[in-house]
Amino acid sequence: MIGIEATSIYLPEQRANTLARASEFNVDESFIIEKTGVTEAAVKSLDQETSDLCVEAYKALKKKTPFADDEVGCLIVCTQNPDGYGLPHTSAIVHGKLGLPTSCAAFDISLGCSGYVYSLNVIKAFMEANDIRKGVLITADPYSKVLDNNDKNTSLLFGDGASATLLSENPRWSLGKSVFGSDGTQAAGIQVDPGSQKLSMNGRAVFNFTAKVIPPVIRETVEKNDLTMGEVDLYVLHQGSRYIVNAIADRLGLPQSKVPFHAACYGNLVSSSIPAILANDIEDKHKCVLIAGFGVGLSWAASVLTKI
Repeated sequence: MIGIEATSIYLPEQRANTLARASEFNVDESFIIEKTGVTEAAVKSLDQETSDLCVEAYKALKKKTPFADDEVGCLIVCTQNPDGYGLPHTSAIVHGKLGLPTSCAAFDISLGCSGYVYSLNVIKAFMEANDIRKGVLITADPYSKVLDNNDKNTSLLFGDGASATLLSENPRWSLGKSVFGSDGTQAAGIQVDPGSQKLSMNGRAVFNFTAKVIPPVIRETVEKNDLTMGEVDLYVLHQGSRYIVNAIADRLGLPQSKVPFHAACYGNLVSSSIPAILANDIEDKHKCVLIAGFGVGLSWAASVLTKI
């Protein structure tokens, strides 16, 4: 059985103090603390490319769980903010920088906020179908490359980072049944504007989508895995904002201790927001964890991780 052996996160040291920028947008600090929840956002250096963040996340993974590079049979990079113009694919660049064997398959997946859950399913199936014993999934979406610093809806919310997840035949977590969905009619809700080439987001539309669609998706995922809501120890949601995470918890009737917001000191990391929590904030008491990503597309995906 292929499952998750370890997860790591890389966050650039530089931070943008969003509280200090409140006056620029004529909002008080309580708006930032209670709505976005992000008081500091991680920001990559100007000379760091997406592939560089990926390499750092991979190195952090090897420190956490040592393994040999020549054991890696596949490398998948989930990103919508690739190096350059996306050609060649970022995973190929990462493959070269890491010096992985030529027998290692490398390809990209273009997904945002739901990308981690989708990609876990893809890499697990790919490995099992081809008898690959070790594979690495990397997520990296440095939105600072496309942020408009004058846009209150985005510049106070997103951060840069990358995650790396080792999947193997010796897992600590098994991946359960997943629920997926898309609503392409709302694709323009989060997009890079063709004119400005900067990120734009309809915050109200995204919140309404999240509040309406995601609670039923979570309930469906719990039922699909033959569980009850109470049997799930922790609900790890995409860290869209504190307001969104808390709203989902309220609509599910769950205490916020079970649906935590962890992104205050680094920001919304897009595809890396779920693995950031898995890497650092899972406790021994957490045996059953539901993960749910939602956003860009608009798309969503949820699954259950069970400790082995």
